Amino acid sequence: MDRGKQFVGQSKAILDAVERASRAAALSRPVLVIGERGTGKELIAERLHHLSDRWGEPLVVMNCAALPETLIEAELFGHEAGAFTGASKARTGRFEEADGGTLFLDELGTLSMAAQERLLRAVEYGEITRIGASRPTVVDVRIVAATNEDLPALAERGEFRADLLDRLSFEVITLPPLRAREGDITVIADFFGRRMAAELMWEEWPGFSEEVIEQLEAYPWPGNVRELRNVVERAVYRWDDGRTPVGAVVFDPFDSPWAPKSSARGPAQRPDALPPVELKPAFDFAAVTDLRAAVDGHERAIVESALDRHRWNQRRAAEALGLSYDQLRHCIRKHALNEAGSESDKAA
Repeated sequence: MDRGKQFVGQSKAILDAVERASRAAALSRPVLVIGERGTGKELIAERLHHLSDRWGEPLVVMNCAALPETLIEAELFGHEAGAFTGASKARTGRFEEADGGTLFLDELGTLSMAAQERLLRAVEYGEITRIGASRPTVVDVRIVAATNEDLPALAERGEFRADLLDRLSFEVITLPPLRAREGDITVIADFFGRRMAAELMWEEWPGFSEEVIEQLEAYPWPGNVRELRNVVERAVYRWDDGRTPVGAVVFDPFDSPWAPKSSARGPAQRPDALPPVELKPAFDFAAVTDLRAAVDGHERAIVESALDRHRWNQRRAAEALGLSYDQLRHCIRKHALNEAGSESDKAA
């Protein structure tokens, strides 16, 4: 891999962020990268690693939201043989794999409080203890963490350790969303368009029509650069004439006159989905004396109801609530919900 990938763009917002990453690269201090999905958080982590003295050592990437909570600590710190059921062999964790190099922890805000406590010790003292081990192991690891959550707000609510946040935020790099990067949309679209045209073996890159450029500039890009890449590559791929400017763009690939439609009674249900629970309209707002407790109580009831309706299939429940999988997992941890204590199991 090249020593540092390049961001495409020329706006002041992105150039300032990249410059801060370049300056921070020389110091083996923790860096926290904040930004919406698709803004390039992993690219910043790669830049921090490849421009540092650690560039010849491993860059280990771990998505904290991709593993069940019960496996996070074993994945981070490793385990000894027999440490728990199924641990037939000893295994090194991501910290030991990254020894001498950089560990990039994506989706940091999804870590459990127990994992946060062990992570704090690793950052503070440079040592980790495998699960089931009696002695710690010294490691030399530079931490780069990323999130799209408001960690200071989580820390204020007691949902993220404030001391860990302090240790990880030696430098905080906040990446701008694409809609805030003035002038970059056309530049990035042209970059991805040229690359796709080369992949399709077009003789030359004809560019985009003025109408398409106007559409690209007007779109809000909730998925940021990742979404822009998909839209541009799809547009070039679907354009039959490689000699004229690309004149059509589709933002939603699911848009079709033959696509399944939601019924008048609400969103389309899977055949195995249970019917929605009717909400009780009566609620005495004047009796509320603790707003946060009331809101939390309703949130818990709504999340638990969705999980019960979908037989604890968390991805389906998240979809039904209009949440991402990570957001639903956060609610489950926040309210200490578990399948054994769900209403459907109690009724059984």
